[in-house]
Amino acid sequence: MTLSPVPGPESPESLRTQVRRAVIWRSGSQIVAQMIQWASTFLVIRLLDPRDYGLFAMAQVVLVLLNMLNGFGLASGLIQAADVTERQIRQLFGMLIALNVGLAALQLLLAPVAAAYYRQPIIADMLRVQALLYLTTPFVALPFALLSRRMDFRHQARANICASIAAAAAALAGALAGWGVWTLVIAPLILFGVRGAMMTWSARSLVWPSFDFRGAGHLARYGGIVAAGQLFWFGQSQADVFIAGRLFSPHTLGIYTTGLFLAQIFVSKVVPPLNEVAFSAYARIQHDPEAVAAAFVRSVKVVMAAAFPFYLGLAVTAEPLVLTALGPKWAETAPVVRLLALAMPFMTLQVLYTPACDALGRPGIGVSNGAIGAVVLAIGFLIGAHWGPGGLATAWICAYPVYLGISSWRALPVIGASGHAILSAVAPVLIAALAMAAAVLLLDQALLLLSPLPRLAILVVAGAGIYGGWLALFARATMSELIATVRRTG
Repeated sequence: MTLSPVPGPESPESLRTQVRRAVIWRSGSQIVAQMIQWASTFLVIRLLDPRDYGLFAMAQVVLVLLNMLNGFGLASGLIQAADVTERQIRQLFGMLIALNVGLAALQLLLAPVAAAYYRQPIIADMLRVQALLYLTTPFVALPFALLSRRMDFRHQARANICASIAAAAAALAGALAGWGVWTLVIAPLILFGVRGAMMTWSARSLVWPSFDFRGAGHLARYGGIVAAGQLFWFGQSQADVFIAGRLFSPHTLGIYTTGLFLAQIFVSKVVPPLNEVAFSAYARIQHDPEAVAAAFVRSVKVVMAAAFPFYLGLAVTAEPLVLTALGPKWAETAPVVRLLALAMPFMTLQVLYTPACDALGRPGIGVSNGAIGAVVLAIGFLIGAHWGPGGLATAWICAYPVYLGISSWRALPVIGASGHAILSAVAPVLIAALAMAAAVLLLDQALLLLSPLPRLAILVVAGAGIYGGWLALFARATMSELIATVRRTG
């Protein structure tokens, strides 16, 4: 198959047009894909049992760990390269195939070990089937790199939307058919299979792989650095499940992981795209330290103005929210969500440090902070897991402020912002959010006889009104600044 050439330098106007078109396709496709995935996710959660999600979380620990080595960092190196030859593309394809076949074989070997650790024989069968995911990676990573070099996000968007629809349909069909945990195993296979096929076709990237890797050391080094940073993220994101999976029943673990999923919606879905934009903005002004510090403080204020009311509102409405969104069989999740929501503001602020430090040429700050966080959180989880899901959630509340404090001490001097400036920036919105949470909590006591849906609707509307009203009355300057910032961004 003829390989599409990599475009050469273009005029500034053409580049601006490409960037604008790319942003439209990328953001639009993300919204559509997320809507499809969210609708499917909540429907499937209502149909499946907590035990299914507990078993899936156990298997995910192995899958997430090995996926960090799947070669997407190699593909990123291809995107960054100034010039790319057909030989380099064939080498990358060969690297991706060799690496992912090796990971699939390794997962097959680890499957019985994981099943023995968790004392759940079905985990071995799940991991064996999930090993097929690695075989789709070369057909996603290579075309992703080639399309990204061309700034062709239109074909990526189409592939993502079609894959999301196919996976959602498979998940709903499996849940309705009574497949149980296998619903959660099959849907990602459909997702990545469809995405890989469509992206490979769009990029015309089905080339003959080369397994002669001489001269490709720069790709391997870049991929290795990316993988090293991701391993610390794994320590933070999977340590709780790895520890609890040994101590909890699948049902109890499912209660905890689903509560964590709900509590992390804002920091995992809303904040990452904002961080991508922030990274570009900081990089543009990195020569002006005062401007970087001011921009960072302003971004913290804007993000936390949304985060504080979201998390505190989630804490006080956890019960009607869980009953409405997930159904009565998930009622045990509500206390877990309530506790975890109190820890998430610390996590949200923590993840804002990395793009600023990276843009200033200090990526080691984020990597070392991640290593510190992995240790601090793991210690907390080891202690808290002995008290069930509530103990794990409490460990988040106790350990994350420590992690944030250490990260702030290391990152803020690099960014040029002071702790006092951060506290001054977020204090008005924090006070408004606390006032909102207290008022909603009192109002909820008068609504206990209502069914969950109208109760939740009243609390959400009242909370939004109280938060906005408080800012308008007692923090008018902050509210005006937030409105002006959003307008400029738009």
